[in-house]
Amino acid sequence: MSTTVMQSAIQGPAIFLAQFIPDDASINLEKMLSWASDLGYVGVQIPTWDKRLFDLEQAARSQAYCDEVLALCRQYQVAITELSTHLQGQLMAVHPAYNDMFQGFAPTGVDNVEQKQQWATEQLLLAAQASQRLGLTAHATFSGALLWHTVYPWPQRPEGLVEQGFAELARRWLPVLDAFDKAGVDLCFELHPGEDLHDGLSFERFLQAVNQHPRACILYDPSHFVLQQLDYLQFIDFYHPRIKAFHVKDAEFRPSGKAGVYGGFASWRDRPGRFRSLGDGQIDFTAIFSKLTQYGFQGWAVLEWECCLKHPQQGAAEGAAFIRQHLICLAERAFDDFAGSASDSKRNRRILGLL
Repeated sequence: MSTTVMQSAIQGPAIFLAQFIPDDASINLEKMLSWASDLGYVGVQIPTWDKRLFDLEQAARSQAYCDEVLALCRQYQVAITELSTHLQGQLMAVHPAYNDMFQGFAPTGVDNVEQKQQWATEQLLLAAQASQRLGLTAHATFSGALLWHTVYPWPQRPEGLVEQGFAELARRWLPVLDAFDKAGVDLCFELHPGEDLHDGLSFERFLQAVNQHPRACILYDPSHFVLQQLDYLQFIDFYHPRIKAFHVKDAEFRPSGKAGVYGGFASWRDRPGRFRSLGDGQIDFTAIFSKLTQYGFQGWAVLEWECCLKHPQQGAAEGAAFIRQHLICLAERAFDDFAGSASDSKRNRRILGLL
């Protein structure tokens, strides 16, 4: 019997570096690539706000810099899955009530919400150029939020408020979406509580507002849907054509007589809904990988780690093997092909009872 090399449609395992960067001035991309490779990862999602790892401005303007980054990745046999602008994307839309809370996402001197949006737009446009230079096809970000403070309204929302909010969000994002379209890169919004794009219906509203823009896509992260008590498997059935990126992150929701999906202002450890390391939560990843494979998803399975209990190094060490064992190698033929026979229209007519 000949040996066949089996390959999964989904690529991986990969890891989002943001939660694992040590507070060390000497840290750099090479050290993080070496660390990820040693743990068994073959891909990394790179945050673009930490210049110790990656210079977004230089990457947007210099092919030579991007070639150096890619050569370094090849040295450690690790690919770049996507660049991330989660922090910058958040600043594309900041309600004034949240301005102080998001100040840490912006550089010194970028103080008010208008300055934050202008800076964020510039960052996203740079990210489109950098992604193109690196040969990437997807990008990870957040949408920002103008309406989040009205998500559970009291008093009721004024008529037309939601429509105006999404129209303004679309106005801000359309030039960025066009830039990503020009670069040939899908812009993948992580649907996340705290963002105006946080579930299927809010994403649909945004799609309508941006005229079904072909680059308006989804970073699928089931953990955020568990915390919202949304059916994360049926979500794939509904939105798989727009799912172009994938965070593999576990979570659990334990019903409580004291708090619900809002958490009661409790710490992460004490909330009914909380993030966990892979395999420690309630998410059915076997079903998720099956559905994504069924629908032809060919992007990366990227570990995002935010466990409220386990040490990050343990979570990272366990994550590569967990993802690898869930990757599905596509069958080349149906399991019962051995019992089949060649096409014969006359025999088919006899089977159907047709003369």
